[in-house]
Amino acid sequence: MTELLQPPPLADWLAERRAQGAQQRDPMRFRFIEAMARRAAGHRGLAAERLAQRLQQLAAAYDGAAAAAPQPASAAPAAARPPGPLAALVAELAQQSPPETELKTLRDFRSTWSRLSAERRLTQSLAVVPDNAGPLNSQQLVHRALRLMRELSPGYLDRFVQHVDALLWLDQLNAAGAAPRKTSAADRRRSSSP
Repeated sequence: MTELLQPPPLADWLAERRAQGAQQRDPMRFRFIEAMARRAAGHRGLAAERLAQRLQQLAAAYDGAAAAAPQPASAAPAAARPPGPLAALVAELAQQSPPETELKTLRDFRSTWSRLSAERRLTQSLAVVPDNAGPLNSQQLVHRALRLMRELSPGYLDRFVQHVDALLWLDQLNAAGAAPRKTSAADRRRSSSP
């Protein structure tokens, strides 16, 4: 009776395959096995046993697919092959073109626009505050907080207003999607009939 050989621990298997460059053969499956191994490391007991079994099956299938794939006789390791024409072109373009930088005018325009937007929002918040609002009125408190933000850190106010604008936009989008549909005459007849 032949004794079954115990496969090497998964960490060793992953390191060995990585050293061989085998992860390049099926990168998605290899990344999946790596991610599942990281996840399995955090489990104990029955869950850890089942994850280990599944990982051994995946590793065996990965090795089986490698053995079944035909290897060309003239296949050189990926590191030994010269770069292809596309890789050479990309490298040449990277050397010739300077890194992209944002135009100063565009940067100035963006900061001016965000500052004006924050000022507009501040003016809008003041228009909503009632004249006879008490010191604990929520609208009064929000307006006071915005005014203090503008005095202490205008940049923070700009970011805060951008964040609030995004939230308002999402809220409006959500409200539009959840609007009740109008009932038709056929729907009303169906609901009124016993």
